[in-house]
Amino acid sequence: MDEQTDEYALPTETAAQLLAGAPWRRMVTIGDSVAAGIHEAVPGYRDLSWSERIEDVLATVNPGFQALNLGVRDLVTAEVRATQLAPALEFEPDLAFVMCGGNDMLRPGFDPAAVKAELAAMVSALRKAGADVVTFGMLDITQAGLVPAEYEAYISRNTRVLAELTRELSKELGAIYVHFTDHPLSTDKGIYSSDRLHLNARGQAFAAAEKMRALARHLTGSQWAVSPI
Repeated sequence: MDEQTDEYALPTETAAQLLAGAPWRRMVTIGDSVAAGIHEAVPGYRDLSWSERIEDVLATVNPGFQALNLGVRDLVTAEVRATQLAPALEFEPDLAFVMCGGNDMLRPGFDPAAVKAELAAMVSALRKAGADVVTFGMLDITQAGLVPAEYEAYISRNTRVLAELTRELSKELGAIYVHFTDHPLSTDKGIYSSDRLHLNARGQAFAAAEKMRALARHLTGSQWAVSPI
């Protein structure tokens, strides 16, 4: 299998057709290691992060397209807002990806209300600036058996809490929410890197495809609908 035959990936030409006519010319990405696209190479897949894949497609659709990725690994949502929101707004994006929250929910003392407030502050600021904003519900890595048994319940529960609060605020603020949590690939170890946490190149291709499909649905009027699974 490679990205040309993988049912969960989108070849560049197919994705460009899907997003033909898309208006976005300035894309910004903020967040943690998910935003940064930390990954490992996989035979048969281009060694690109999810954001680089989307950037390639939008550059094909719109010559002159520009992108800025501010993602930095290990940050919690408050740190992302404090260090990345201002430069993101200065970039004057018309499309923004807000990809964080995982570090909050993995750590002791996870405060869903505080995380929701931080995410809402970023999404609302970017929406007020005129950008379409994309958020997401993380994959539940416990379904792939990647977490020691003693932590499975804690991580699975927090993953779902984070996904639901992100879904809620996205609906409230008019953001495009992409739900990965219960996707069929969540049980597939083959999409993860050797660190058992980040997606590998195949996983990045899958993540990019789901986000581009969500963008396509947005263009047809289904703004925040969950990805079909």
